[in-house]
Amino acid sequence: MDWEFLLETFASLVAAIPLTLELAATSILLGACLALVLALFRLSNMRVLDWFARLYVFVFRGTPLLVQIFLIYYGLSQFPAVRHGFLWPILREPYWCAVIALTMNTAAYASEIIRGGLLSVPHGQVEAARACGMSRFMLFRRIILPLAIRQALPAYGNEMISMVKATSLASIITLMEVTGVAAKIISETYRAIEVFVVAGAIYLTINFLLTRLVHAVEYALTPHLRAPRLRVSAQGETK
Repeated sequence: MDWEFLLETFASLVAAIPLTLELAATSILLGACLALVLALFRLSNMRVLDWFARLYVFVFRGTPLLVQIFLIYYGLSQFPAVRHGFLWPILREPYWCAVIALTMNTAAYASEIIRGGLLSVPHGQVEAARACGMSRFMLFRRIILPLAIRQALPAYGNEMISMVKATSLASIITLMEVTGVAAKIISETYRAIEVFVVAGAIYLTINFLLTRLVHAVEYALTPHLRAPRLRVSAQGETK
């Protein structure tokens, strides 16, 4: 095994990690905001909003992310109205096209996760908050949303891991993140196995750290589920 080549490849791929993390973080944050709106649309009593959210989820969950990236990056530029519109400075950039595609895709999946979390909030706690005179906004902010986040966090952690891996598709529109740099090295050296092993190890490390972070947040949000600590007094009695 050529350790010198592996170290050089690792150094080249590490330099692309910030772009990968930036793509993932931006898409996850924007996708979470959009997913919350879609989840509220689904739970609203307005049929138009409900069906709009249903159609959105159906389209973006039912089509491949690769196709969505191609349609946004290559497809929208085919329309003169888009090329001469105010959004063209954004849509002509590969980075923002990738962010838009990743955001819209993760929002479709995350909206169902968040909707499940909102539906899992015990009705008794909502009624108790209303009996205390809370407004609808305060009820949502202090009771419903924290409980929903607590319930949805494990499943949403899986979605965040999926988004980190999905950033590899941004390489097809010339973004030089980890996979893009790996493909460039392979085209120059024809050593695919070593390069992809290093790239896979980098993704594995990122997702391991992300998993630990999600577990830490989940632990902090569920103190009531922890086993009580036993304390031993000076007399040897357990309390």
